[in-house]
Amino acid sequence: MLEISNDLYLDERHLQFQFVRASGPGGQNVNKVSTAVQMRVRIDDLTELPQRVRDRLRELAGSRLTNDGEIIFDAQRYRTQERNKQDAIERLLALLRKAAERKKFRVKTRPSLSAKRKRVDTKKKRGDVKK
Repeated sequence: MLEISNDLYLDERHLQFQFVRASGPGGQNVNKVSTAVQMRVRIDDLTELPQRVRDRLRELAGSRLTNDGEIIFDAQRYRTQERNKQDAIERLLALLRKAAERKKFRVKTRPSLSAKRKRVDTKKKRGDVKK
């Protein structure tokens, strides 16, 4: 179980890993060893998460979200499978933590009557100066 927050957890069974050959650093191993990780997570399978978190996750996923409702993380920053796998998991957890945050409720406010008058008065004064 991966901890997202104090009361939210993610079961690792939902994560699917595929190892592919990476571009970039790797020395002699770069053409022989599949070190890059492609991690897939189906949002609909994450039933332990509340619906609002799953909906927000769809918003935040952006171009990583497929038409099938999967989020794909490509990790090839490091030279080993283990580090790339851990990097992909950390990036998923960061996205889940951000999705679990509640949006701040914006209270609509209106300028007071005195603020409106003051604004108009300063504009008139500035216009008189320019004349």
